[in-house]
Amino acid sequence: MAQKKPTKTTKAVPKRKRAPNKKAAASKKRKKPGGFWKGLFLKILLVGTLLFAGLIIYLDAWVTDKFEGKRWSLPAQVYARPLELYVGQRLPLADLRAELDMLGYRKRFQLGKPGQYVISGSRIDIYTRSFRFWDETSAAQRVSLNIDEGLISVLSVDGDSSIGLMSLEPMLVGGIYPAHNEDRLLIQLENVPQFLIDALVTVEDNNFYSHHGVSPKSIARAMWVNVKAGRAVQGGSTLTQQLVKNFYLTSERSLVRKSTEALMSILLDAHYDKDEILEAYLNEVYLGQAGRRAVHGFGLGSQYYFGRSISDLKLHQAALLVSLVKGPSYYNPRRHPKRVLARRNLVLGMMAESGLVSKREATIAKAMPLDIAEKSSYSEAVYPAYIDLVRRQLQRDYQAEDLTSEGLRIFTSLDPVVQRAAEQSLVSTAKRLKQQRGEQMNKLEGAMVVTSTDTGEVLALVGGKDTKYSGFNRALDAVRPVGSILKPAVYLAALSRPDEYQLTTLIDDGPVSIELEDGSFWEPLNADKKNHGQVSLHAALAHSYNQATARLGMQLGLPDIMKTIRQLGVQRDLPAYPSVMLGAVGLSPLEVAAMYQTIAAGGFDTPLRAIRAVSTAEGEPLNRYPLQLEQRVDPEAVHLLYYALQETMREGTGRSVYNSLPENLGIAGKTGTTDDLRDSWFAGFTGDRLAVVWLGKDDNSPLGLTGSKGALKVWQNLMLRINPETFVGSIPENISYHWVDDETGKLSGKLCKGARQVPFINGTEPRRKAHCTAGFERMGSWIKSWF
Repeated sequence: MAQKKPTKTTKAVPKRKRAPNKKAAASKKRKKPGGFWKGLFLKILLVGTLLFAGLIIYLDAWVTDKFEGKRWSLPAQVYARPLELYVGQRLPLADLRAELDMLGYRKRFQLGKPGQYVISGSRIDIYTRSFRFWDETSAAQRVSLNIDEGLISVLSVDGDSSIGLMSLEPMLVGGIYPAHNEDRLLIQLENVPQFLIDALVTVEDNNFYSHHGVSPKSIARAMWVNVKAGRAVQGGSTLTQQLVKNFYLTSERSLVRKSTEALMSILLDAHYDKDEILEAYLNEVYLGQAGRRAVHGFGLGSQYYFGRSISDLKLHQAALLVSLVKGPSYYNPRRHPKRVLARRNLVLGMMAESGLVSKREATIAKAMPLDIAEKSSYSEAVYPAYIDLVRRQLQRDYQAEDLTSEGLRIFTSLDPVVQRAAEQSLVSTAKRLKQQRGEQMNKLEGAMVVTSTDTGEVLALVGGKDTKYSGFNRALDAVRPVGSILKPAVYLAALSRPDEYQLTTLIDDGPVSIELEDGSFWEPLNADKKNHGQVSLHAALAHSYNQATARLGMQLGLPDIMKTIRQLGVQRDLPAYPSVMLGAVGLSPLEVAAMYQTIAAGGFDTPLRAIRAVSTAEGEPLNRYPLQLEQRVDPEAVHLLYYALQETMREGTGRSVYNSLPENLGIAGKTGTTDDLRDSWFAGFTGDRLAVVWLGKDDNSPLGLTGSKGALKVWQNLMLRINPETFVGSIPENISYHWVDDETGKLSGKLCKGARQVPFINGTEPRRKAHCTAGFERMGSWIKSWF
C-alpha cells in the first residue's frame, strides 16, 4: 500500500503594520473642536435663508397681486327713482318733506350746505347734493319752488326760473350682496375731510408717515404699558399692519401670524406710498354690523351712522367714526351712547393736544350731541321684496357674480313714498282686521304690487305683512287661486265680438250644468245662492254673477277665452277647464298686475319692469330698459270693459269703498274671492296708479274674507294715502255713448226712468226704442206741429 506524502504546514505570517500617515495625523491635530456643528449650522443657515427668501418672494407677490387687482367684491347698489320737479307737477308738501327726510336732508332756517332744506309757507328751498346718474352728473344746486293746492306753481334752479325740469338725487335703497355679506361705499382720499384723517392717524398710528410699515417704538411702548398693567391694554400695530391683518389675513392670534403680518406690512410700505395705503385702510376698516351685513369703510360708515356722505361730516362726527375703529361693537353708538361719547371726546382731546385743532374747536365739538341718525338710512333690508324683484329681472342679463362683485349701479322705478304708503296700508289694515275678527286673523298674510298705468313701471312691492322680512316673497311666489278677478278676461273676449255682444246684451243668470270629460257635471252657483234671470252683460260683471259668466264663457268657447288671457299678459300655462272662467287657477300678485296693466293701458301690453338703467361703478352706462308697447287687444273693446269695471266700483262688488274715496276719481276694478273664503283679491286702477292686493293664509286655511271685505280695504287705504289722479279713459273715435233702458237694453232718453248712458262701438248701438223714448218723440212731434 502506497504511503501518502505528508502535507506541508504553512505558518501564519503576521501582517506588516503600515507606517503612520504623518500628514493625516497632523491634520487631525489641527482640526478645531465643534467644527461639525459649525458646518451643520452653516448648512441650516443657508437653507433657512433660501426658505426665507422664498417666503419673501411669495409674500411680495401676494401683497402686490391683491393690492393692484380688484381689491374688494363690491355689491350692486340699488337706487330708487329720482324725484322729478317741474311746474304743474302734483306734489303735496307732505310727500316732498317725506322724500327729503328719507334722503337724509336736514330742515334748517337757512341754507348753508348741500343736504339741507328750508320751508317758509308754501315756498320750499332745497340745497341739493351732487349725484352721478347713468347719463349725466348733476351738480349741487339751490332749488326754490312753490306748492299751491298740491301743485308746483313756481320752480327755479340757482335763480333761473326757465328750467323746465330737475331731479333730486335718488335714494339708495339697498344692494345685492356677496356671500360674505361685506358692504362698503368706496371713497377717494381727496373726498375725505382732513380732520378725519388727522384724527385717525393721531389715535391709531401717530408715526404713520415716518415708519416703514412697522413701528418698533410703538411695539416697545405697548409692551411696557401691558407689562405695567398686567394685561393687554394697548396694541403696537400700525395702520399698515391693521390693513394687512384685515385685508390679507385672519384674526388668529399667534406668533406666526403676527410675524407674517409684520413682513407683509414692510413689503406693502415698500411698494406703495402712504396715501395709497391710507385710502385702502379707509375703505377696508370694519365699523359695525347692519343686520347680517358688515359695514366696512368710512364711506359706508358715514351713511350708516349719520345718513350723509363722508364729505359732509363735521368734526364731532368724524371723531366718533374714528372712535369706532377700536371696537365697533363695544362702542356702538346706538347701544352704548355714553361709552362712545367718552371715547369720542378723548379723540377730540388728543387732536387738541397734538395741535391739529384748537382747544376752542375741540371744546365746541365735545359739547355736540352724538348726532346719530334716529334710523339708519342704510339698513340691511329697507325694501327686501322689491330688491328681490330687481335681482330676478337683472338675472336675465347679468351673471350672479357680476351682481355681487362689480359694484354695478342699478337705477329702478321704486317710488319711496308709494312704497311706504303700500307697506303702511297692508300693515294697518291687517291690524284693524285682527281687532275686528280676533284670532281668526292671526295667520293673515298679504302682498301688494303697485305700478304706473302709463309706463308699466313697478312703483312699490310688498311681499308680506312683515315688510322687512327678506324670506318668502308672496308678491312674486304666492301662486294662489284668483277667483273672480279673472272674469274681466271673459267679458273682454265677448266685447271683442261687437257683432254678437255689447254691454247691454242680455245673459241668462239661471242654473248652469256643464258636463266634463270624466262624465261629472260642473254646476257653479252665485255667491248669494240666487238666480237673477236675464241680466245685462255689464251688470253680470259688475255684480260678479258666476252663472251668467259661465254661460257666456261656454258660448264664447274656452279657446277664445284662453287666447284673451294670454293677450292680457298672463304667460303661465293654464288648464283649459270650464272652471278657469271663474278663476279656478293660480297666479301670483305680480302676474295679476301684469294682466290688469294691459287693461289699464288701453289694451297695450306694457311688460312690468323695475329697472330703468344699469351703469358701472365708475358711472359708465351699460344697459337701458325703455318703455315697450305692443297693442294686444282692440282699444274699443277695452273701453267698453272700462265702463263695466267702473260700474263694479259704483254699484257692484266694490261699492263699499266708492263713497270714501275722492269724488269723480273714476276708479275701475274687480274683487276676487275663492272657495271657502280662502283668498281675498282686489285689482283696481285710477288715472296713474294700478294696485293689486292679495290677502290669505300661507297654510291655505279659510280666511273668512271676501275680496270686498279684505283686499279692497287695503287698496282703499293705499289710495287715500297717495292721492291718485282721476281715471278718464280716452274715448276711441269709433265709440259713441247712448242712453238706453237699463232693463231692456233698448234706446232710451236722458229723462226716462231707468235710463243709463252706455258706450257702444259705432254701428252696434240698439235699434229698437224703449216706450219712454217713443212717448217723448211723439210729444216732440206734437209740440213742433202746434207751433
